[in-house]
Amino acid sequence: MEYNDYEEYREGFKHRDSDQRNLNQRNSNLAEVVSVGEWIIAALIMMIPIVNFIMIFVWAFGSKSNPSKANYFKATLLMFAIWLAIMVFCAIILGFSYF
Repeated sequence: MEYNDYEEYREGFKHRDSDQRNLNQRNSNLAEVVSVGEWIIAALIMMIPIVNFIMIFVWAFGSKSNPSKANYFKATLLMFAIWLAIMVFCAIILGFSYF
């Protein structure tokens, strides 16, 4: 192996090490996975009237919420808002006697 080949060989390892550092840095920004147990507890809490509505907002907009759980409950709120808009629209068009 000539000197130039050896330097190129070493440069390749330097790039690999910097790529690994970048990958480790990106992985440190990832949130923890929400466990099955946490989802089951969330589902059980969603069965309790009034508490469920409050907890949706806590989990959706709380600063300590897991991003996956926060996104799920933001989507839940969006779906509820769409459903509510459709129901109000139907009530106006069809009349309140059907509801």
